[in-house]
Amino acid sequence: MAEKVGVYVCHCGSNIAGMVDVEAVAKWAGANVKNVAISKDYKFMCSSLGQQMIEDDIKKEGLTRIVVAACSPHLHEKTFRRACQNAGLNPYLCQLTNVREHVSWVAKDKAAATEKVKSLVSAAVARVTHQEPLEKMFVKVNPRTLVIGGGIAGLQATLELADAGYPVTLIEREPSIGGHMAQFDKTFPTLDCSACILTPKMSEVGQHENVTLHTYAELEEVSGSVGNFKVKIRLKAKMVDAEKCTGCGICIEKCPKKVLDTVFEAGMGNRKAIYTPFPQAVPRIPVIDTENCTYFTQGKCKVCAKVCPTEAVDYEQKDEIIEIEVGNIIMATGWKLFDCERIPQYQYKRLDNVYTNMEFERLCNAAGPTNGKIVMRDGKTEPKSIAIIHCVGSRDANFNPYCSGVCCMAALKFGHLVLEKTNAEVYSFYIDMRAPMKDYEEFYQRLLTEGMHFVRGKVAEVNNAARNEREGGKLIVQYEDTLLGKQKRMPFDMVILMGAIEPQADAKELGLKCGISCSMAGWYTERHPKLDPVATMTDGIFVAGACQGPKDIPASVAQGAAAAARVAGMITKGTVMIEPIVASIDEEGCSGCKICNTMCPYNAIEFDEEKSVSRVITALCKGCGTCVAACPAGVITGAHFNNRQIYSEIEGILWDAQPAEVASG
Repeated sequence: MAEKVGVYVCHCGSNIAGMVDVEAVAKWAGANVKNVAISKDYKFMCSSLGQQMIEDDIKKEGLTRIVVAACSPHLHEKTFRRACQNAGLNPYLCQLTNVREHVSWVAKDKAAATEKVKSLVSAAVARVTHQEPLEKMFVKVNPRTLVIGGGIAGLQATLELADAGYPVTLIEREPSIGGHMAQFDKTFPTLDCSACILTPKMSEVGQHENVTLHTYAELEEVSGSVGNFKVKIRLKAKMVDAEKCTGCGICIEKCPKKVLDTVFEAGMGNRKAIYTPFPQAVPRIPVIDTENCTYFTQGKCKVCAKVCPTEAVDYEQKDEIIEIEVGNIIMATGWKLFDCERIPQYQYKRLDNVYTNMEFERLCNAAGPTNGKIVMRDGKTEPKSIAIIHCVGSRDANFNPYCSGVCCMAALKFGHLVLEKTNAEVYSFYIDMRAPMKDYEEFYQRLLTEGMHFVRGKVAEVNNAARNEREGGKLIVQYEDTLLGKQKRMPFDMVILMGAIEPQADAKELGLKCGISCSMAGWYTERHPKLDPVATMTDGIFVAGACQGPKDIPASVAQGAAAAARVAGMITKGTVMIEPIVASIDEEGCSGCKICNTMCPYNAIEFDEEKSVSRVITALCKGCGTCVAACPAGVITGAHFNNRQIYSEIEGILWDAQPAEVASG
C-alpha cells in the first residue's frame, strides 16, 4: 500500500517567507511529489496551532508519514515528533528539512531559493517513505557527576549537586581549587573581598561528604554516553602522600629553594619548590615542583623529607590513572589571560612599569607580594600617575574580535583601588565603556565622582622616548582622543594593560575527549545560544562559566547552578531516553576483521572472542556512521540512515534533473 505523506511548509514569520515563496512550494508539493496526500503552509508550524494541525490531519486523513519544511531539526525535531506521537504515529516517521538556515538565511535570489526548497521537500518525501518505525531506548542514569574545573562555576555546580544529596567528583589541574577568583583582591561592583566570599565555598567543597576532590589532576579519557560515562583521570604525582600529610606547612617553611611564581602570583612574587598556591588553599596538601626542586635537578637536598613530622614526602611517587563511572559531566574549565607581549607597541616586559591586569590584581591584593601596597617595580616607589589601557587583545581583528566583557568593570575597580590607596591620578583609555549588568552603571558614575579620568580613544603606543623634562623617566602613552579628534601623548609612572580573556590553551583538545565542539575562537559551543546555553550537542555534557565565553562572576555562578539543575533533573528522573538511531551488525556476515572496533570514536563496539564477530553496544552508540562506512563487508547498517533511505533522498533532491539524451549514431 502506498504511503500517505503530509507536507507542511512553515513561513517562520518572515524568516523563511521573506526569501521563499512558501505558498507556491506547498502547492507544488501537493501536485507534483509522489505519495503526498496533503500539503499545507502555515505561519508558525512550531506553534500549538501548527502542531494541532498535524495531529488532526494524521487522525482524519490517515497520514502515515510527515514532512515539515521549517528550521533546524536541532531546535524543533522533538516538537514535531511529539505531535506525531500524540496522534498515534511513530515519531520516527517524521522528517524535518531545514529550509531556514540552509536556504532563506543564506540565499539572495528568491526564485532560486524557492526552487531549492522544492528540491529539499522532494528529497524529504522520498526519504520518509522508506523510514521505519523505531522505539525509544531508555538507560539508567548514574547519580555521580564529574565536574571538570574548580573555579567559581565548578564550585557552584558541585555544591548544588552535593547539597541535593548526589555524589560528585571534582577535578582541578592546579594544586588547589579556587580558580582565578582566588587571585583577586576585590570584586566589582560591590567591592567585596574576593577571598572572603570564595573561601567558604572552597572549604565546604573540600569537606563535603558527597564530594570526591582530586586536585593536581587532569582528564585523560572519556568513553560511554549519557547516563553511563566511563572516565579516566590522571592524578599527577604531588610527591607528597595526601593520607599522611597534615598540612602543617613545615616543609614549605624550611625549603631553601625559591621559585618565581608565574601562575598564582602572575610573576609578581616567589614561592618555594614545595608549595601550596596560597594560604587558604584547599586541600592544604603541598606539591613538589620537580622542574625546580634541587633534589630532582641535582640529586641532593631532601630538606622537606627530613623536616616532615609524618614522613609524607615521597620522591618516588608516580602519576596514577584512576577510572570512575559517572552519569553526566559538567565542563567548567575557565579561561586564560591574553599574552600582552603579542602587542609589541605596548612594551610589556620591555619597559619595567607596564603591568598586565592580573599582575596588578596581585599587586593590590592584601595577601599579594607587596601586601597590597601599590608600588612600582622597584618595590618602594608609589606611582603619581597611572594609565589603564582597555581592550588589549579584545575587539581587535588581529587577535580576538570579541569583547571580553569584564575588562571595563575591572578597570573601574582598579581605578577605585588606586584612588583609595594612593594619591595618584588615574586615566582610563577606553574604546566604549560597557557597564550593562546590575549596578554596573552606578559603579561607573561613582568613579566619575571619585576623580578617575576617562579618555575615549585607542592607545597607539607606549614608549619611554622623552621629548622634554616633564616626560623624563616616564612612560609615554600616545593615543587618539576621538571626542576631540586629536592625536595626543601623556607621561605616566605606571601603565596597566587590560588583557583579553581567552579560552584555555587545551580547550579544543579537551573538547575532543568529551565529544563537544568549540567556536572558531575556542569557546565551547552550547546547544542553543539563547534557549539552551548550558547543554552541548553531546547529551550528558554540560558547560558552565567562562569556558563557554567571557563572563563575570555572577553569570558564572548562575550558569554553574543551571548546569547542576539540569543534571539533577536527569538523576531524579532515574532514566534518560537515548535515540534509537544506532548501528547494528549482521553477525552472520561479519568476518571478525575488527576494523569497526578500532574506528568507533565512542568505543561502542565489542568483539566476541568466542564467535569471532563484532557487536554494537547500543547504549554507547551515537549513530555517527563511522563503522558503517568503514566495514569492508558492508554488514553494518545505521538505523534511520540505511542505503535505501539515503539513495531515495538523493533521487528526490534531483527531481528536476533531465536524463541526458543518447547521441544518435
